[in-house]
Amino acid sequence: MTVIRTASFVVIAALLTGCVTSTVDEMVFNEPTEGIGDATVVILGRRHASDYETEPDFIDCVGKHIEARDSSIDVIGELEFLNQLYPWFEPRTAPLRPQDIDKLMAQPPVAARMAALKTEYMIWIDGSTVRTNSAGSMTCGIGPGGAGCFGFGTWGNDSDYEATIWDFTDKAEVGRVNTSASGQSYMPAVVVPIPIIAPVQGTACDGLGDQLLEFLSSEY
Repeated sequence: MTVIRTASFVVIAALLTGCVTSTVDEMVFNEPTEGIGDATVVILGRRHASDYETEPDFIDCVGKHIEARDSSIDVIGELEFLNQLYPWFEPRTAPLRPQDIDKLMAQPPVAARMAALKTEYMIWIDGSTVRTNSAGSMTCGIGPGGAGCFGFGTWGNDSDYEATIWDFTDKAEVGRVNTSASGQSYMPAVVVPIPIIAPVQGTACDGLGDQLLEFLSSEY
């Protein structure tokens, strides 16, 4: 059964943070009914595009978010997994479609290491956070009364990520989650610059992590 869920929300952080708008879309084809047991999960970033790469710190953030909210889920670190499966998951050799799993598992070293790691679900994350518009100006100088800055600057950030869930047991794609977030940051300065940062990437990480938890965890 396919389940499609969409959620839109605005995150307004207190004090010295900007405003972030976030949207999450989820499509699940075959959701586990009792969690994943003692199997492991690996989260990898897609890095095949020439104009961007999925940031390693974002992949790490999603994995930590999942483990922090359900300690029974064992998420294998991206770098650890890539080192153990080298060179089969390098950008030029990594499987791009679920149909490539059979060919990959036909390699005895890959099958043996995947079995040793107990990896049942592989989550590919594709996307990035980019800076958009920026405006304003700021001047700084040193005078008889000391140093200081004056001015106002603003800039935007957009995050857009898609997570694709592969089941290595069934050798199939079993779900997708899309998340997007946008926000505006500010830098007013009267003597001292005060950054008011919109946590755009962090909001996208939390949104994606929560939706993946709904798929993986027996507690949700």
